[in-house]
Amino acid sequence: DGAHVEFFRGIANPVGVNVGPNLTGEEAVALCRTLNPRNEPGKLTLIHRMGADRVAASLPPLVEAVTRAGCRVLWVCDPMHGNTTPTASGRKTRSFSAILRELEQAFELHARMGTVLGGVHLELTGDHVTECVGGAWGLSEADLEQAYETDVDPRLNYQQSVELALRIAHKMGG
Repeated sequence: DGAHVEFFRGIANPVGVNVGPNLTGEEAVALCRTLNPRNEPGKLTLIHRMGADRVAASLPPLVEAVTRAGCRVLWVCDPMHGNTTPTASGRKTRSFSAILRELEQAFELHARMGTVLGGVHLELTGDHVTECVGGAWGLSEADLEQAYETDVDPRLNYQQSVELALRIAHKMGG
């Protein structure tokens, strides 16, 4: 019921909303009804960004409440933002294994609950950066200094991006 929601209430275009682990099912339904009062398909995207350690407990109550209320939404997983952590030196990074864990859990939870994970939000680059740890190359915290180029959020490098894309394709049966 804040200023952002009030502003978005008047937008006719499709709207995407980030939802986190502290949002209750009741709040999610109220948000859906406020932003999509006519319950139009394609109007509202809920982008869940829970973190690998919280998605199993936090996502099902949201999906259940939104589904029970009959709200038409597109579900998208953002496994990046809930898995951002500081290193010992204070630099932000993300763990490839945590990103993958959250994404795999999201696919499994949606399938089990009869909903569809309709999209994935990733932050990536085709460059050889060292901003996220892990992946097939086994980048560690010490490797971050080699090519840490972002001023904002850590991105998956091209190798990590391809590895994650192959995992997604496998989950989707491809």
